[in-house]
Amino acid sequence: MSFDPSGFGPVLSRRRFVQGLALGGAAAGFGLHGRPVWALKSPGQPEILSGTEFDLVIGETPVNITGVSRPGVTVNGRLPAPVLRWREGDTVNVRVTNALPQGSVHGRDTSIHWHGILLPADMDGVPGMSFDGIAPGETWHYRFTLRQGGTYWYHSHSGFQEQAGLYGALIVDPAEPEPFAFDRDYVVMLSDWTDMAPAALFRRLKKMAMHDNTYQRTVTDFLRDARRDGLKATLADRRAWGTMRMTPTDLSDVNAHTYTYLMNGTTALGNWTGLFRSGEKVRLRFINASAMTYFDVRIPGLKLRVVAADGQYVHPVSVDEFRIAPAETYDIIVEPSGQDAFTIFAQDMGRTGYVSGTLAVREGLRAPVPDVDPRPLLTMDDMGHGGMGHGAMDHASHGAGQGRAPPSKLMEGGCGANMGHGDQDAKGKEPAAMDPSTMNHADTEHAGMDHAGMNHAGMDHFGMNHAGGMQSHPDSERGNPLIDMQTMAPVPKLDDPGIGLRGNGREVLRYAMLRSLFEDPDGREPGRTVELHLTGHMEKFAWSFDGMKFDDAEPLRLNYGERMRITLVNDTMMTHPIHLHGLWSDLEDEQGEFLVRKHTIDMPPGSKRSYRVRADALGRWAYHCHLLYHMESGMMREVRVVE
Repeated sequence: MSFDPSGFGPVLSRRRFVQGLALGGAAAGFGLHGRPVWALKSPGQPEILSGTEFDLVIGETPVNITGVSRPGVTVNGRLPAPVLRWREGDTVNVRVTNALPQGSVHGRDTSIHWHGILLPADMDGVPGMSFDGIAPGETWHYRFTLRQGGTYWYHSHSGFQEQAGLYGALIVDPAEPEPFAFDRDYVVMLSDWTDMAPAALFRRLKKMAMHDNTYQRTVTDFLRDARRDGLKATLADRRAWGTMRMTPTDLSDVNAHTYTYLMNGTTALGNWTGLFRSGEKVRLRFINASAMTYFDVRIPGLKLRVVAADGQYVHPVSVDEFRIAPAETYDIIVEPSGQDAFTIFAQDMGRTGYVSGTLAVREGLRAPVPDVDPRPLLTMDDMGHGGMGHGAMDHASHGAGQGRAPPSKLMEGGCGANMGHGDQDAKGKEPAAMDPSTMNHADTEHAGMDHAGMNHAGMDHFGMNHAGGMQSHPDSERGNPLIDMQTMAPVPKLDDPGIGLRGNGREVLRYAMLRSLFEDPDGREPGRTVELHLTGHMEKFAWSFDGMKFDDAEPLRLNYGERMRITLVNDTMMTHPIHLHGLWSDLEDEQGEFLVRKHTIDMPPGSKRSYRVRADALGRWAYHCHLLYHMESGMMREVRVVE
């Protein structure tokens, strides 16, 4: 046994190796339930377990993704874990045994969380809330009745085991016929792998949060921007980013400089392949099981018909491309014809890398793989500091000629907490200060905060006061060393394709295009609104709700049976997928009407989005950012549904 300086500790040399180019084995794909249309065998297809009785063993197995052996966390010796296929209405019994070895770099205790599945709180699989976790050598018996159909997934909620491979697809066949037809059915699970021990990667993020951001702007970029926007605006832009100690290229904390991207446990070199016959309808169940990566997905030459989001049916919509956040799922139907092979192409949001697979009429075929798109840059608009001419500030004559507030005036000392309270604009005039007496929080609570004396009269549904105010912030953010910026003019951005996807010549899926195939399942207007801010400090790699880390925050309490609204405001320059366990999140449109039911709500920088929650499940539930290292560093709350 030798020591590995990468951070994994002792190198395991006596265990069975699982080769990264075909980790999932060669089990068959699957077709419509009850019909003999099983997809042909294909390398990289995961094992599929069906029925109501399951025995899963969590262990540590050496895996070889990049040519170097590293210990992964596996289920029944597989990475990804086996696909579990259940049926709505059945009661399932899943016995999970912890076989992690003594001295494992991934910890001793383990767990499985059934992401998006409605179940009793004690079956949710979150150590410290649902149960104590599964100790070494012990078996935990999960037992619950399935109340829904659709595409979901499962993963560990213990330490960083999810990053190390403990994730798998979960398919629940519906009790009623589905509202669309298809001939073949494939899971396409996207994920990210690192040869570093995940705990070592977390330590590096805390010490050097910018490690993977190697695409800094250059002198050439400065000269180009000066020619396009003018020298004054370009200098102001660089000064603003410098003052904030941030960079517009920082789209993701970890990217392909550290990660290898996988499709069903297989690298692009391994070329996961799903077979089809010309003219067939192929259902692709996309699941983003990555720890930290947003993927932009397309299949050149094919239209993608979106039929379900987060396991719930939507009115079909055809697009060329979609962005899938960590923890989200999308069901897509394609009709390949006219050529023998099509590339499934998934590039990361920061454009540092990709993974690809193939739809083909036979094994061994490939289609051309597109180039990765140009690297996008964040703007002040992206961060919620554009379009602020609402009476409080009028900088239409400044910035880059786009009517934007000059970036150098959007921060003070690297933090927006004091914005508009004494800083002067480029003309030497002081912007109008925010007057708390004009704000009304009578129907809106900041979780854990008392804002009874604040009056938001004249405020629209998403918080901008068009009579002269800007976004308010909870007192816990004031002077907070864990916060390096705040948004002042957040907007829903429901019809925004997202950073790096605008104007690319392709039809890109947006949240505004998603409409659940059913009406508002509750129908009641929310009785109250809770507003939570997503907060962080880039250099310290500190993430939180309302500037309060998980350990310091009181639980968010919901009364059993109530209908409430949660409004999220993203004060950071990062995108966050927010997941509420145990309860559905019914996203609203800009008019406050029900739009689409999801279990994970993506929050781009500078956005403000609202969704309704029916508190119909008693118990303690986790509520967190599904970027694993953000959750582990504090962006998590406990939700308690009480009688």
